[in-house]
Amino acid sequence: MKFSLFIARRYLFSKRSTHIANRISHITLAGIGLSTMALVIVLSVFNGLDHLIKSLFSSFDPDIKIEANQGKTFSLSDDSLQQILKIEGIQSVCGTIEGEALLRYRDRQTVATVKGICSDFARVSGIDSMLTDGGFTLSEGDLPGGIIGQDLAWQLGVGLNFINPLHLYVPKRNSSFFSDPATAFSHRYLFPTGIFSIQADYDATYLLVPVDFAKTLFGFHSGEYSALEIFLRKNQKTAPVTHTLENYLGYRYQVLDSYRQHAYFYKVMAGEKWIILLILSFILIIASFNSISSLSLLLLEKKQDIAILQSMGARISEVRRIFVLQNLFISLIGLAGGLVLGIFFCWMQQHYGIIRFPQEGSFLVSAYPVRIVFRDLLLISGLVGMVGVVTGWVPVTVIKKHYFSPVSEA
Repeated sequence: MKFSLFIARRYLFSKRSTHIANRISHITLAGIGLSTMALVIVLSVFNGLDHLIKSLFSSFDPDIKIEANQGKTFSLSDDSLQQILKIEGIQSVCGTIEGEALLRYRDRQTVATVKGICSDFARVSGIDSMLTDGGFTLSEGDLPGGIIGQDLAWQLGVGLNFINPLHLYVPKRNSSFFSDPATAFSHRYLFPTGIFSIQADYDATYLLVPVDFAKTLFGFHSGEYSALEIFLRKNQKTAPVTHTLENYLGYRYQVLDSYRQHAYFYKVMAGEKWIILLILSFILIIASFNSISSLSLLLLEKKQDIAILQSMGARISEVRRIFVLQNLFISLIGLAGGLVLGIFFCWMQQHYGIIRFPQEGSFLVSAYPVRIVFRDLLLISGLVGMVGVVTGWVPVTVIKKHYFSPVSEA
């Protein structure tokens, strides 16, 4: 191995008599470097976007959400809630009530999702950091308050003036519209106290209200909820708490971690990332195929050296390994250069925001987020190394009959 490594290193840095071979080697080196850099940058951007969106979800969605397997509501006693709160790793348990309601503000109206939350929701979720106007206040004296999504507020023309109330209309439970339309709806009003902006689906859909207000509006009984939202302590892993809750609650409830709450979205993000990786890998493979031409020309140039090495007792496998290693060196140099350039560009993007979104101010961040993951760097390195070995082995194996004497293999 040391013999093959020594000769391969000498061939790598020695000047070749065939000028076109040098050019092809340089093109191969540049192609591998640029492809590697593109892989690092693109995967880091996907990781950055994924991390950003997950952080936005975490400011509204709980770490664990408990829902009924059948029906839209369920009932739990206060003792059961206290038992859940005693589970190790749980910081807060918030019973929520959620339903559709007709919202009317002055002369505008629309249908939205009203979500009743507990008083600890802002403290444990971090949604107060997503407010664009007003404050996270669920009441002003005896008057109930509400936190409304930015797009929903824009549709209704809502202002935080405590002059014009926001009216809510919900069909009463177990009531017949045809018997008495005037009493078929439950009506309440509140004053918007804050506006939040998290993500388009949330901003155009949700109005957050006190849980007691929602209980009265929707006609829920004491201890009846749409969901239990559980927030964990810092650095607490979700899996063991989820397993404990499943054993405690039984089959009538489904326990959803952050991934299962948005399973479709996470699958789409992961699929897009792997598709991009596959496309860029094909570009890397195509760029590496130039090394086959370069290595073939090198074999032609070193035909006399091969004969001399065989006459000195070198086996075919050792001579073949020389050229495979030489091609692998080219791939590794390109890999190293691409990794350095890719990581440097990501560092520049993280600190200086070189590439920005087209309409600054319309996004939560002004520049594309990037996040380097060490696992991706290992994946890219393994991919480039494998391509380097394969593209080096192919020409040596295909044309071995023309350059190697089978006698020396014995």
